[in-house]
Amino acid sequence: MQLFAPLLDQLVLTPSRNRKIALLSEYFTRTPDPDRGYGLAVLTDAVPVRIGLRRALTDLMAARIDPVLYKLSRDYLGDTAETVALLWDQSARHGPVGDADVSLGAIIAAFQSAPRSSTNALLTTYLDALDAQGRWALLKLLGGAPRAGVSARLAKVALAEWSGIDVAEIEEVWHALAPPYVDLFAWLEGTGPRPDPGSKPMFRPVMLAHPIEEGDWEALSPAELVAEWKWDGIRVQVSAKGEDVRLFSRAGDDISAAFPEIRSAFLGRTVVADGELLVVREGVIAPFNDLQQRLNRKTVSAKMLQDHPAHVRLYDLLIEGDTDLRALPFTQRRARLEAWHAADPPPLTDLSELIAFTSFDDLNALWGQARAEAIEGLMLKRRDSVYAAGRVRGQWFKWKRASLTLDCVLMYAQRGSGKRSSFYSDYTFGVWRAGSSGNGAPELVPVGKAYSGFTDSELRDLDKWVRGHTVERFGPVRSVAAGLVLEIAFDAVHRSARHKSGVAMRFPRVHRVRWDKPAADADTLETVIGLIAGPSQS
Repeated sequence: MQLFAPLLDQLVLTPSRNRKIALLSEYFTRTPDPDRGYGLAVLTDAVPVRIGLRRALTDLMAARIDPVLYKLSRDYLGDTAETVALLWDQSARHGPVGDADVSLGAIIAAFQSAPRSSTNALLTTYLDALDAQGRWALLKLLGGAPRAGVSARLAKVALAEWSGIDVAEIEEVWHALAPPYVDLFAWLEGTGPRPDPGSKPMFRPVMLAHPIEEGDWEALSPAELVAEWKWDGIRVQVSAKGEDVRLFSRAGDDISAAFPEIRSAFLGRTVVADGELLVVREGVIAPFNDLQQRLNRKTVSAKMLQDHPAHVRLYDLLIEGDTDLRALPFTQRRARLEAWHAADPPPLTDLSELIAFTSFDDLNALWGQARAEAIEGLMLKRRDSVYAAGRVRGQWFKWKRASLTLDCVLMYAQRGSGKRSSFYSDYTFGVWRAGSSGNGAPELVPVGKAYSGFTDSELRDLDKWVRGHTVERFGPVRSVAAGLVLEIAFDAVHRSARHKSGVAMRFPRVHRVRWDKPAADADTLETVIGLIAGPSQS
């Protein structure tokens, strides 16, 4: 913890990508095993320990500080870990700390093996033994949300630059490893062999597309491209080796438990296939919100399986049997995919259609139909593109349909986190629903929440406005007077039982702050409902 705590602190305060990589490289050099591996796991959300932290801290702080002062401090800072780290009174401990091992590995091992009944006592021991910076890092570790701006991809790039081994090679073995990654570091330092994934089905790094921009068209020719619809699901990879089948998200997260029927569909095969996970009922693709009901579940009920049937629309074949196809051009991989699927199609799958076109005018007409067909847009892929990890420029393009915009009224504002913890930066907004209040007057109903799309200068102005127009407070959340209009850009609208309005936006972000527009002139719920697209045909 002595080396990890300052690393985490510096990462949080460092916006520079290159500086983050340098900090990580220094940490890998200075920190021995297993702590450097556990540090890597914490930053990439793979640490194998979690506790009910909020309840534990509430109980512990109640014995050491006035609960009202604790609550006010937490509301002011906007971060529980920082609040506890600063307020923790070591002089209030009931006994000596002793020789507590505060290394990162020892802390994780202690919480892994501790019974739930002793969690508070163990947490107290470490909070007493660490300084303020160490306490903060400990709580971030146990809470599972360090928010240090280090993605798994950035961590792999740092490992590659530190070791001199290509990041694509690290990607190939990453998902066969587990914390504290001792064998990974031995290989990267040249003191051990390349980790062998053995017979386990592995995740292979996915190839990503660039959003197409005006300047890209000049370098493209219709004859060099194939086109597919961009389906409104989530990107998945099915990796099967005989009786072991795994379903991975685009980021490499194992989501197999939530989709047992897809695993069953690929049993007995040896293949790695790329595709889109959808909910399909009687040949019709359901809205994305239906798919969300299945995501992030450890178990799935029989009713959920029946009501939200999963389906995979395949569009690439990476490995067939013992043959790695990724170095082949797209057209050859597509031919192999079509032949493989035709010979013995797995249940609950089909192939993403290749769309015929001869000119960019044809493509533009197809793109214009996407919203009416409830499709996200088009994918364009070079016929000769190999399947390369990451976002390789000039090979695959995504041409998303144009965003929708509506004028909405700010209703609630919440403090942000990290460098935004002092600002009200998370905004819940609504539209007018006519004649539903007790006196028949229109009322505001929430339709979404956004925390992006504005500049730092606009954030300061928005924060000032929120503070000056607050009508109620709920901890870190403020209810504000109906006086500020936000022009919200979003991708789609779907039904939602969780919102009072009955609808919710997908990917909302602040497009403009309409300081000039009266709140009474904002859009209505009727307008929002009119934007709900019908399901697309499978």
